[in-house]
Amino acid sequence: MFIYILVVYIGELEGLIMVKNSAINSYRQAASSEAMFATPFRLVQMLMSGALVGVANAKGNIQRNEHEARHTEITWIISVIEALRGALDFEQGGEIATNLDMLYDYINRRLYVADVGQDTEALDEVASLLKEIKMAWDAMPESIQNSANIKDSVKDI
Repeated sequence: MFIYILVVYIGELEGLIMVKNSAINSYRQAASSEAMFATPFRLVQMLMSGALVGVANAKGNIQRNEHEARHTEITWIISVIEALRGALDFEQGGEIATNLDMLYDYINRRLYVADVGQDTEALDEVASLLKEIKMAWDAMPESIQNSANIKDSVKDI
C-alpha cells in the first residue's frame, strides 16, 4: 500500500507539472525504486517526508491561487495520512496507536479546512504536527529501522 501511494504520487506530480529537468526526473525514478526495496520503517519515513513536501507545495498553491493544484496536493496528503492510519496495529500498539489514530484524524480535518478555506495557518499546523511525528519516528533505534518486520523487532526490546 505504501509503495503504491508513493508511486501514484510521483506519477500525479509528473502529470501536473511538465518537468524538463533530468535531475528531477532522475530523483523521482530513484525514489520510486527505493520504495520497492525499502524496509517498512523507511517507507513510513518516505511517506512522512512526501507529506511534508506536499504541505509546502499546497501552501505555495494557496499563495499563488492555484486552486486545482492545491486541491490535488491536499487530497494526496490526506491519502498518505489515511495509509498511515490504516497501517496502525491497535492490538500491538495499544495507547500509542490509538493516540496516533486520533492525531491522524485531526490532521486530516485540518487538511480539509486548509483545502476548503485556503487556510495556510492550518497547513502550518499540519506541518508542525507531521514534523513532530517524523522526529519521533526517525529517533527509533537502528535495530528497528533496519528490520523487515517492525512488529517483531519491537517485541524484542
